Amino acid sequence: MTNSSIRKLLILGALLVSAIIFIQGYWTYRNWQLKDIAFNQQVHIALRKVATKLAAYNETKLPKQNIIQRISSNYYAVNINDEIDANILEDFLIREFEAQSLNTDFEYAVYDCTSDEMVYGNYCDIGERTTENTNEGVLPKFSNLEYYFVVTFPSKESVILRSMGQSILFTSITLLALGFFIYSSFIILRQKRLSEMQKDFINNMTHEFKTPISSMKIAADVLANSPNIQSNERLKKYVEIIKNQNIRLNSQVEKVLDIARIEKDALKLNFEKVNLTEIVTEIIESFKLKISPTDGKIELIKPDVQIFVEADKLHLGNVIYNILDNSIKYYKDTPIITVILDEKTPSLSIEDNGIGIPNEHLYNLFNKFFRVPTGNIHNVKGFGLGLYYVKNICDAHKWKIDVQSKENVGTTFTIKFEK
Repeated sequence: MTNSSIRKLLILGALLVSAIIFIQGYWTYRNWQLKDIAFNQQVHIALRKVATKLAAYNETKLPKQNIIQRISSNYYAVNINDEIDANILEDFLIREFEAQSLNTDFEYAVYDCTSDEMVYGNYCDIGERTTENTNEGVLPKFSNLEYYFVVTFPSKESVILRSMGQSILFTSITLLALGFFIYSSFIILRQKRLSEMQKDFINNMTHEFKTPISSMKIAADVLANSPNIQSNERLKKYVEIIKNQNIRLNSQVEKVLDIARIEKDALKLNFEKVNLTEIVTEIIESFKLKISPTDGKIELIKPDVQIFVEADKLHLGNVIYNILDNSIKYYKDTPIITVILDEKTPSLSIEDNGIGIPNEHLYNLFNKFFRVPTGNIHNVKGFGLGLYYVKNICDAHKWKIDVQSKENVGTTFTIKFEK
């Protein structure tokens, strides 16, 4: 994934996180408002009934307006303008609050309407005070004057918060999940930076190999043409080994550099009309010498007509070479490889009778550095870059590559080219 893609995903993720936080915060706040409104309505209903009962008890009438006033969020005044018996008032308050499911402690006070001074106040603990154990007969009675009473709920916010327990739980879980997402994003970015530094180091180091490899090639060519070497079969053989290993090392370096260019979207493909039949035939001929010591064989099944595709000739050859090379590397007894060209699709299939690939590893086959696990022993040396390179080149050409394999039976790679 490119840096621009990661940046876009992170920006999108940040916007989504912000939207979720905003929506969750809004609904939590809205839920609080609704709970507050419901609490206020319950209190109004209860206090209205208390006022009505007090008027009936005193055999008087209530004022026509402004009986109940909400002074603040948890403070209410009830204007009955009448005599008040604190015993009766407290009993009515407890009963009506219980009827409205207002199971919270409250304070009430009685005020003189003339002087607007408090003449009595009491705190009711709902956990201890019920309709069965009110202070009947022990509280004062205020008569001959007009009074009003007030009620306040000290723990109203706690009551609303408790009633919002499920909503707060979901909000907390959401915030934890979002926090984990943000933390993971920072970890991913840090790992991405470290990975980029590592890749740059490997690519730079690999690029530095080009100069000594070129020098080794020139030196090997000079030695190969030397009369002293030509006359000595043993030295000539050593020079050939040096040249072959130099070619092999250069091939690995080029592969690493090509992969680096692919990952940076810097690989430039030279598209042209390529004779697929001709390229496949040439590569197979070059492999026949390599496969001969194993008594194996490579068979080419092709149509009578030549098949042409739009491709980068160099990379197309490398793709075919890599797949055939794997077929020869991972043989079981005697390698038998069948290469099939189909002009209808057009497509190229390479079948072998090798050791096969377990189903659980097919999904990762084209991943970078992936090699099918064989414990601590690898009879075939490599870096796990060949098929990763093949897949990326196919993707760059918009070709479809498919692999079918059965353990201990063989593997078939199929490339479908664009028409």
